Amino acid sequence: MIHHHLSNRVNSLSESATLQMTRRSRELKDAGIDVINLSIGEPDFDTPESVKAAGIDAIQKNITHYPPVAGFNELRKAITAKLKRDNNLDYAMNQIIVSGGAKQSIANALLCLVNPGDEVIIPAPYWVSYPEMVKLAEGKSVIIPSSIETNFKVTAEQVEKYITPKSKLFIFSSPCNPSGSVYSKDELEAIAKVLAKKDDLYVVSDEIYEMINFVGKHESIAQFDFIKDRVVVVNGVSKGFAMTGWRIGYSASNKAIADACNTLQGQYTSGSATISQMASLKALQAAPSELVEVAEMQRQFRERRDYLLKLLADVPGMKTNVPDGAFYVFPEVSYYIGKSDGDKIIKDDTDLCLYLLDKAHVALVSGSAFGGVNYIRFSYACSKDDLTESVKRIKKALEQLK
Repeated sequence: MIHHHLSNRVNSLSESATLQMTRRSRELKDAGIDVINLSIGEPDFDTPESVKAAGIDAIQKNITHYPPVAGFNELRKAITAKLKRDNNLDYAMNQIIVSGGAKQSIANALLCLVNPGDEVIIPAPYWVSYPEMVKLAEGKSVIIPSSIETNFKVTAEQVEKYITPKSKLFIFSSPCNPSGSVYSKDELEAIAKVLAKKDDLYVVSDEIYEMINFVGKHESIAQFDFIKDRVVVVNGVSKGFAMTGWRIGYSASNKAIADACNTLQGQYTSGSATISQMASLKALQAAPSELVEVAEMQRQFRERRDYLLKLLADVPGMKTNVPDGAFYVFPEVSYYIGKSDGDKIIKDDTDLCLYLLDKAHVALVSGSAFGGVNYIRFSYACSKDDLTESVKRIKKALEQLK
């Protein structure tokens, strides 16, 4: 189809940089090249056995008809129980909307709250899809920069400077993709107090990495009563239960927003896959003893994080911090910008990623895709052997840059 026949809406969108890198590395692999893919944002573990069994059981019991748009009541009740048990958050079942992944839950919230011209405040680095979704909602992204020096976190004072009469929404993730940063209760409370001053400013709190947290208890910005009514909590089963392909996410919000998301989703994708809902129900209700795989996954991620940081400490000019959650390391690489292998000048972090894919056959994602200029994202959702080999290759390729 000729490009100009497509809508301006879709022409304004960029291909997800993370998916683009995954696609490129697949193409090289198909051509017989041994590529190590560290660009992927999903656990390299299998869904727990008890959860898979619940999905199979749903098929055998013919739970295969259209579900309610907002999700099965049983699952929505289990989500309210999870939010109370793990986060001490009180929600009624009718405030929960189940979607085809946390990505859809975020898009629902943005499309239900943002009008053309409204400003959406996004701390950088951010998940690649936030600004693209803001475009879909015809809003305007307002980016708050941060750096490795502050562990990629923004302060309440910074946030306050970016609030204008047009500000409608503040969206962030904790634990954060791509930086692995985790906000503390005090940091969130200070930010919440600033946001609460403007009574028509809403918050989307993306908590999908909740279960991959190395610093203790997960904190949600929705815990503060003075702002809870204006927070849309987004979560799901993808990262914590290694269920990325099951495509189940959910939002918890005030009833007016939940009703709006229900209306939007009802005209758009309708209810989420029934089999996936029943498997998710099992994941959320299961006792930790039934999910030994989850505890093992968390343990291995922490171990790999420490291992990757140790490996990267040996690479000249790669500046790292210690991420507190998720499964990413986000080093600063400005040392290599402007250098050349005699053939190609590395103009920016995207060039560096392409150079490393070409020369080291390691797929990473450029920091610019996440609003982090001069950074690159390593995912450690892979074996230690892959980490060892990839850093060895990267080090060798970087030595060619003068």
